[in-house]
Amino acid sequence: QVQPVESGGGLVQAGGSLRLSCAASRSIIFSFDVVGWYRQAPGNMRELVASIARGGTTTYVDSVKGRFTISRDNAKNTVYLQMTSLKPEDTAVYYCNSPRLAAMERGWGQGTQVTVSS
Repeated sequence: QVQPVESGGGLVQAGGSLRLSCAASRSIIFSFDVVGWYRQAPGNMRELVASIARGGTTTYVDSVKGRFTISRDNAKNTVYLQMTSLKPEDTAVYYCNSPRLAAMERGWGQGTQVTVSS
């Protein structure tokens, strides 16, 4: 199994924007209907931030609704997370995965660090 490759993280000031990408062309996560973005801050559990089904249905955790947008390119096996109006509490390592694999503790990549300064 090849892990997905997350990119696009960085250091940004509060109120700024970032666009994360997850290249999963060699990963099995795109073989599942739903793919999501997760994040884990130091000392916290990993949480599902947003998910998108193959047909385009999306879900978001309340804390990012209206600020984050998840999208996917099924032809490229790539999923994106557009993040706007970033807050310091968004600081975390962000990962993409399928919830089905995540539940089995499989499919995780290295993640990409997002740091939001106040």
